[in-house]
Amino acid sequence: MVFSSISFLYYFLPIVLILYFITPFKYKNLVLFIISLVFYFYGEPKYVLLMILTIFSSYINGRMIDKFKDTKFKKVFLIADIVISLGLLGIFKYTDFFISNINTIFGANLSLLKLALPIGISFYTFQTLSYSIDVYKGNVKAQKSFITLGTYVVLFPQLVAGPIVRYSDIEKELQTRKSDFQSISVGFNRFILGLAKKVILANNFGLLCQIFYNSGDKSVLFYWVYGISYMLQLYFDFSGYSDMAIGLGKIFGFNFPENFNYPYIASSITDFWRRWHMTLSSFFRDYVYIPLGGSRTSKIKFLRNILIVWFLTGFWHGADWNFIIWGLYFGIILIIEKFFLNKLLDKSPNILRHLYTLFIVFISFMIFNATSLTNVIIDIKSLIGFNQLPLANKETIYYLKSYLVVIIIGIIAATPLLKNLIIKLKENKKINNIINILEPIYLFILLVIATSYLIDSSFNPFIYFRF
Repeated sequence: MVFSSISFLYYFLPIVLILYFITPFKYKNLVLFIISLVFYFYGEPKYVLLMILTIFSSYINGRMIDKFKDTKFKKVFLIADIVISLGLLGIFKYTDFFISNINTIFGANLSLLKLALPIGISFYTFQTLSYSIDVYKGNVKAQKSFITLGTYVVLFPQLVAGPIVRYSDIEKELQTRKSDFQSISVGFNRFILGLAKKVILANNFGLLCQIFYNSGDKSVLFYWVYGISYMLQLYFDFSGYSDMAIGLGKIFGFNFPENFNYPYIASSITDFWRRWHMTLSSFFRDYVYIPLGGSRTSKIKFLRNILIVWFLTGFWHGADWNFIIWGLYFGIILIIEKFFLNKLLDKSPNILRHLYTLFIVFISFMIFNATSLTNVIIDIKSLIGFNQLPLANKETIYYLKSYLVVIIIGIIAATPLLKNLIIKLKENKKINNIINILEPIYLFILLVIATSYLIDSSFNPFIYFRF
């Protein structure tokens, strides 16, 4: 079940809200735990037990780490939990990747397992790992209630696609939280905006990308239109889902961390990764990069640390070589920025810095979305006219005209221009009062439009379910 579906919006969510708000506080975690298991069971019934096993491992090992916190044995239980969590992730997500490569390299004929990837396993594995590691480090106390820890892991707003919420982020809120009118109002506003980004914008850009895939009459310009559309689709798809998750969290009294901060206005790739999928970046920073020594080490080890982190970042996104290349691509760019390019960028006009960043990201997502390494080369060559394609053709011009307004809206919405304008207007008391009156009407209209799209169209993919 996805948030951007009629079944979630008009059946599941209303029932959940009624059950949650009529339940006494001491049972709210239990209600959320059961509801979240039902939510997961709806989309992935056969892997519910797998998720419960992961929670049970973290619960037992967390308690044992705490019990033996003053002895060397605590490391044994940390390692046990890491092995179980990453082992399950590895079996379901990466086994066929390794078998395929062994078959290719050694000419073997090993059979693929062809296991379906459990929804959300990449996200909830990181959450359980962060819990166990933080207990080991003494940053948080081991949770004594299995239900409370289970609620943290399976909490349905962020279960299947993040943001990656650490136990320390909501430790206090799991014990005591309030859902007042203000937080519920803010939560619904954020949820509806995220829904609109996903359904009205991301899905339209996804349709344009689908048209490109199916076209037998491509051009250089069509490749650029596709690349820009995919950038916008990916951003509105994932950031919209994060907005919905954060909004739902607010409604239930949780404050989830932000996951996006207008990444397409970044002035360098370093800046981009401070703005894009921020919870993933901070996870790798705190649990991989810094423990390896970070930048406070020799140049050789620093290079090693960067490449390890970005290899893992790419591999986390998917079990295929294009994802690994995508990750290492960013790692190499970040190294170049660190040792050379940042000094040049600092002296460059802002417009050049933004264009440089957008181009690097543009190419990266062409790699990210390619179905094979061969297609990566074909796509990049096609962008610069090396595949005997026309610069433009009638089909390209037709679809560019058809989607031009959506593209312009998407580009503007990917920047803080509208947000800053509203903040500026609210400085005037009279205008602020008008905006406060119009805001619920505007949000209701967005909800109606998004609902209409969901009813009229069967095209409603969510990209990050792949990971």
